[in-house]
Amino acid sequence: MLKVQTGQIVEFYSNSCLVLANGNNFKCKIQGRINLVVGDFVEIEPLVGADYFEALVKKRLDRSSILYKSKENVKKPIASNISHIGILVTKSPKTSLEFIDKWIAISINASIEPFIIFNKIDVLKENAFSKEQSIYKNIGIKTFEISAKLLTNLNCLEKFLAKKTTIFVGNSGSGKSTLTSAMTGKEILSKDLSNNQGVHTTSVSTLYNTGDMQLIDSPGVRDINLDHLKPNKIIFGFSEIYRFSTKCEFPNCNHINDRGCAVIEAVKNGEIEESRYNNFIILSQRK
Repeated sequence: MLKVQTGQIVEFYSNSCLVLANGNNFKCKIQGRINLVVGDFVEIEPLVGADYFEALVKKRLDRSSILYKSKENVKKPIASNISHIGILVTKSPKTSLEFIDKWIAISINASIEPFIIFNKIDVLKENAFSKEQSIYKNIGIKTFEISAKLLTNLNCLEKFLAKKTTIFVGNSGSGKSTLTSAMTGKEILSKDLSNNQGVHTTSVSTLYNTGDMQLIDSPGVRDINLDHLKPNKIIFGFSEIYRFSTKCEFPNCNHINDRGCAVIEAVKNGEIEESRYNNFIILSQRK
């Protein structure tokens, strides 16, 4: 029997995966009913007599983080061991502030650090994202302005992503595939749709090792929502609102019309951005 090795899943299919272990890519079958996703660290046992690098996944190791998608209260893991989520924001197609706030809440509840990438600056006037930058810099979110198409400012983004494992998220047409291709040197294919939008042509989730940076590309992030998060967890994605909520007169304050609400008072005083407050209420009540 060959020695068990430890590796990381770099491609995940429906019932098999590709594992990078000791510099070799092993095509792996999965033993039993182990729940696996791209990014997982696993123990594999190479198969005796195999013509190529083939192995059996024996065990999944502990995850530092896990990203879920959910629909109708059923959650499904997408990728694991992610350290950062890059939220792509564009003017065309327009990215809503609700989309940004939703992903910040998802990231923080998954113990993943969110940051924002304002893309397609090559077709915009200078300071086109100044309002959005002000909102999110004020709550400590790191932001970048880039053109993935023209490679503008990608060196700053690459420096930030060094020694991190990142996944990019964004609406169709926001430039996820273009940016991932530019960062990895791999051609990520997407099919053009109407309204300047696009969609992946493959359903395979892939982890790219590029220098000292890891990027995960997963079609599964297209339809993610907050079904798996309870309202009392969503507030953690709104750190400034949570901070003021601890000062409310009553512990079960609904932050809408209850007497003695410190959150509403902070909105009136400009200490909480109105768009952030509105999106917190929308996302919390959607449960």
